[in-house]
Amino acid sequence: MKPIIGYIRVSTNQQGKSGLGIEAQREALARFAASEGFQIVAEFVEIETGKGADALDRRPELAAALAKARGLRCPVAVAKLDRLSRDVHFISGLMAHRVAFVVAELGPDVDPFVLHLYAALAEKERALIAGRTKAALQAAKARGVKLGNPKIAEARPMAVQAIKGEADRAAGNVLPIIAEIQRTGAKTLRQIADALNARGVSTPRGGHWYAMSVRNVLARA
Repeated sequence: MKPIIGYIRVSTNQQGKSGLGIEAQREALARFAASEGFQIVAEFVEIETGKGADALDRRPELAAALAKARGLRCPVAVAKLDRLSRDVHFISGLMAHRVAFVVAELGPDVDPFVLHLYAALAEKERALIAGRTKAALQAAKARGVKLGNPKIAEARPMAVQAIKGEADRAAGNVLPIIAEIQRTGAKTLRQIADALNARGVSTPRGGHWYAMSVRNVLARA
């Protein structure tokens, strides 16, 4: 069994959210380790509060995980890339510590360059979502919709469309992983769901995969 360090991060307002809580991340890391032949030899849990938490001096548990990994010459594992950070520059800085990182939802063989790409894409997508949300609110206001007023129902079709767009993007992120699983011989929806769960990949809502949820994603292809 190959040693690995588990790192879990939540903020005080995220602990109860599906897919972001401590236990959800711990379970994802445990499934990943069992399926990929790793042994979690140490676990570090960070509860960040307030702005500036991406600075390493504000993340003592991450610093401790890095030190432990250097001592054991093994990687640090996280359930999702954003558990390390939502900032691509911060993730780039972590690479300078010469400690390998493994992201359970991406699989064991993703190299640092690809992690940079995923981080950059995630950062760009968040900026685009924020921009679209602001534009939609401004457009609604220009049409006379009073936000916080019952007339907000006029803006509901835009919200529905935005939710649909987010679902399509989430499906697009997982479809390449499903295609890879299918190439390994998985044919049924249940087999694909089991393989996704074994890899520690969460559904767009942070839950477990079932045959029906796989079918829903494939239907958006």
